[in-house]
Amino acid sequence: MKVSATKGDKLFNTINILLVSLIALIILYPLIFVVNASFSDPTRIYEVPLLLYPRGLNVEGYKEVLKSSDIWTGFRNAVIYTGLGTVINLIVTTIAAYPLSRSGLRGKRFFTLFFTITMFFSGGLIPTYLVNQQLGIVNTLWVMILPGALGVYNMILMRTYFSQNIPNDLIESAYIDGANDLWLLWKVVLPLATPIIAVMAMFYGVGRWNSYFDALIYLQDRAKYPLQIILREILVQGQFGQDMNQIIAGSAESELLMLKMTLKYSVVIVSSLPVLLFYPVVAKYFEKGILVGSIKG
Repeated sequence: MKVSATKGDKLFNTINILLVSLIALIILYPLIFVVNASFSDPTRIYEVPLLLYPRGLNVEGYKEVLKSSDIWTGFRNAVIYTGLGTVINLIVTTIAAYPLSRSGLRGKRFFTLFFTITMFFSGGLIPTYLVNQQLGIVNTLWVMILPGALGVYNMILMRTYFSQNIPNDLIESAYIDGANDLWLLWKVVLPLATPIIAVMAMFYGVGRWNSYFDALIYLQDRAKYPLQIILREILVQGQFGQDMNQIIAGSAESELLMLKMTLKYSVVIVSSLPVLLFYPVVAKYFEKGILVGSIKG
């Protein structure tokens, strides 16, 4: 039997739709503005209070950004740091989470407490820098990867997912068939853990792609800078690479400020595009993985 909505229900739904639409617009508008501004004539960006579509199609900013060797070098470095770092993150997190998810592990509470304490207390920036210096990884590829190899919060989510979604009967039957722990993890557990692995890959990947502080502290060689450091120089410090400065120097003085503005918007889009493309790939796993992984077992 179909129940028709009352006037109160219709009014409530209408108000909800309007509020959600307004909140979504407020959240998305900064991104919409940057996208539209990057394709707009810089002299017309502020003609209207809200820039909802490009005004005067202009792609010169993208052309000049893609000519920059600093941008390409930073992009290459960011891809290496993010790709290799995320793979190591997933390996280390899985190796830590799976044993803690098994009820038969001796000292399980101790190890869980040990990991949890590191979420709230750390040695601080200077001791961490000294440790990395003693290890000889400062100003190398590994300083961008190894110190953040394990995220404890992510490890707890993955451990909970394993506990809730990997039946003990399945594990016991695998043991009876002669499987060892590594074979069981590789052939049984990981194929059943695709949602949480995809979620962890997104968490780690986005975090590493957006990270700039570690590079700011530990890297001195400009050739090793990730894209986010180049972006920071342009947006925060107003500094451009040598090749981009040559482009700006060749412009008329009246166009100088507008060219810099266009370059800034274009760089923001170029640096954000990989994350925006990566998210839809794992979006279908996100809800299932994060909700099940966050349920306390």
